[in-house]
Amino acid sequence: MAIQQTAPVTEIPAESPEREQQERQYLEGPQSRGFELRHAFRVMLEYVKGLRALHFLGPCVTVFGSARLLEGTPDYALAREAGRRLAKAGFTVMTGGGPGVMEAANRGAKEAGGRSVGCNIILPHEQLPNRYLDRVVSFRYFFIRKVMLVKYSYGFIVMPGGFGTLDEVFETITLIQTGKIKQFPVVLVGRAFWEPLLSFMRGTLLGAGTIDGADLDRLLVTDSAEEAVEYVRSMAIQKFGLSYARRVPRRWWMFE
Repeated sequence: MAIQQTAPVTEIPAESPEREQQERQYLEGPQSRGFELRHAFRVMLEYVKGLRALHFLGPCVTVFGSARLLEGTPDYALAREAGRRLAKAGFTVMTGGGPGVMEAANRGAKEAGGRSVGCNIILPHEQLPNRYLDRVVSFRYFFIRKVMLVKYSYGFIVMPGGFGTLDEVFETITLIQTGKIKQFPVVLVGRAFWEPLLSFMRGTLLGAGTIDGADLDRLLVTDSAEEAVEYVRSMAIQKFGLSYARRVPRRWWMFE
């Protein structure tokens, strides 16, 4: 039986051809000062919207992965199990809010009675939020979405994926490597999928001296959802001092 949404979700704005053109125009080089000021204002509004919508989530774990790996694939089943175990461990499960692996992790959390959140991206051909979300916030700008996926998380579980997943995991590792965020656990799930990339990093990047061995040591690689979640849980408790406690109530007077 399908699980229904149990809480209102943030309204999903429709993308217009005019807005698409404005975003492409912005990246084509310097524009008029008025155009760039209006763009900066839209960015600020979207950033504040994300902060207000996600502030009271509690400790999250973000699950990255492909929108194309649908129900019936082993990766979907693994992500669903990881979501279930994360919820049982007390974490809010956060994803990019779309189908495939993202849906699976949200679904597992929902089935376990946990909190399930999606940071959706508005695309020209639409990425519709999956139906297992307690809350979804839709973003026009990838960079703001990525900030939100990192800001509230104490760990990252990375399932197989494409360019978007690689972008997300490498940016997260870069933030850890450069000390912009703490050394939160990063788990790559699916040895067969990730091993060629890890071999490249060991043989080429490490060999050329462009990364350190410590950068690779930060990554746990596993085929087990249980091992992935236990590693994140133990790191969150032992290294970052998380403990089970009453949730902070939301402030009605902040309209949140």
